[in-house]
Amino acid sequence: MGMVQKRKKMHYGDTHLQRRWRVRNRRRDLDQIDDDLRTRSGELINQNVDLDKPGFAQFYCVHCAKYFIDDTAMQAHFRTKVHKRRLKALETEPYSIEESERAAGKGSFQKAKKRVMETQPTKEEVVAGKRIKVEEVAEDVSEEPSTSKATPRRKKAEKMET
Repeated sequence: MGMVQKRKKMHYGDTHLQRRWRVRNRRRDLDQIDDDLRTRSGELINQNVDLDKPGFAQFYCVHCAKYFIDDTAMQAHFRTKVHKRRLKALETEPYSIEESERAAGKGSFQKAKKRVMETQPTKEEVVAGKRIKVEEVAEDVSEEPSTSKATPRRKKAEKMET
């Protein structure tokens, strides 16, 4: 009689992989959301009634790509860390093919542009004509403020030496 073979647990500690494989809670990526913000944000806020979606598809957060059951739940979502993190992540321009070519050596480096992101307007404001704006922030490229900060340090170092 032989010994009973013990079953080997090949994927015992792979909980981090199981989360990656799970597609049930998959959200849209930032570049897809950015495309929605630029092209069809008004359509997504004013959707037709769909009985299969939460809140009949009437309460949709464009920045998080998420449906809510009513307006109070959506307004509470706007105050959460999850929504604020998503707004912060959407402030930088998404990675593009042109940027990947510049990184590979075909062109010169350009810093990713910063944008101003605001929480989406309510349904009443959209009906009144307010839209989601994606505005780029004008950055000052002058070198003078950084050099002026460094000069007082040098003066202190010279005083200490004497």
